[in-house]
Amino acid sequence: MKKISTMAKRGNEIFKEPKLTIGLDLGDRTSHYCILDEAGNVILEHRLPTTPRGIHQVFCRIPRSRIALETGTHSPWVSRQLTQLGHEVIVAHARNVRLIGESSRKDDQLDARTLARLARIDPGLLGPVRHRSAKAQIHLTVIRARAGLVSARTALVNTARGLTKSYGERLRKCGSGQMNREIAKGLSQELRDALDPLLGEIESLNERIAEYDRRIERIAKEVYPEVTLLKQVKGVGTLIALTYILTLDDPHRFRRSRDTGCFLGLRPGRRNSGMSEPQMHISKEGDGYLRTLMVQGAHYILGPFGEDSDLRRWGLKLAERGGKNAKKRAVVAVARKLAVLLHKLWVSGEVYEPLRNNHKVVSAVA
Repeated sequence: MKKISTMAKRGNEIFKEPKLTIGLDLGDRTSHYCILDEAGNVILEHRLPTTPRGIHQVFCRIPRSRIALETGTHSPWVSRQLTQLGHEVIVAHARNVRLIGESSRKDDQLDARTLARLARIDPGLLGPVRHRSAKAQIHLTVIRARAGLVSARTALVNTARGLTKSYGERLRKCGSGQMNREIAKGLSQELRDALDPLLGEIESLNERIAEYDRRIERIAKEVYPEVTLLKQVKGVGTLIALTYILTLDDPHRFRRSRDTGCFLGLRPGRRNSGMSEPQMHISKEGDGYLRTLMVQGAHYILGPFGEDSDLRRWGLKLAERGGKNAKKRAVVAVARKLAVLLHKLWVSGEVYEPLRNNHKVVSAVA
């Protein structure tokens, strides 16, 4: 790809321009970048390998600039490397940059130019996000790897049960973690022979998942003592607490604890126009895996084994309002309040009181 033909300056003179703004469109193998001067004129467009060495060779020669890129597979490490080189990095939320995603002339070079122009005009238009630290990312990778194995195990268990039913037989009821070759003893011999390798693979996955569980417990105990604060809430185990801490990374990034519900996409969307205020589903922004864990925690809190607490009472009262989706709404609402509660405990370090509001009422009566 050639440089802009109208560019009058060459070589290192380009990088002497004050207040450069750069758009970087990341690709899996190669990335395109566009450099704008202070007046918004394109002074350089080129591409580079999407590797640490390629990023360093290009951007180490450029003075502190504003660089915009979209969220993606490579954006975490690229944004960290550019920040270490002294640049102001803006990671644009891909869902918010519809000018790029829905463009009728989508092209890597044009995308980089659009990112640069948006970053120059107003970075807020990019819906900037903040990537977690390298330490948090590597520990979160352990959790995500476990989640991948759990997903694979679920698929294999469903396959085994479906194949058994299609043969007119059934596997005994058990949890996925208890699925093994022994559970097939009641089946006919030919079916057992057919399913033996499949059940053996499920056994192997159970062992690998157990190894990850022990590793997650060790990481929480040795590196993140604040996990203990979050586990005060019954229904929040080590997996949920550690995932919450690693995903948010820095509790002080939020001005209020209530903002965490929005961050996880657990607030209703809004599309008000004039007198129209339609009821919307939750936005589902943010980290989908953590949102799923929050909902699982809410199910436990509202379930038969949930501990009596202000949160449980509030959720059950909400579910009793009736309507076809009352219980589902209650679960989501409890999940949102749970996210807020965990952040409050994390920041304040307080001892959790399940029936705090009830104690206030009793004190007032006394």
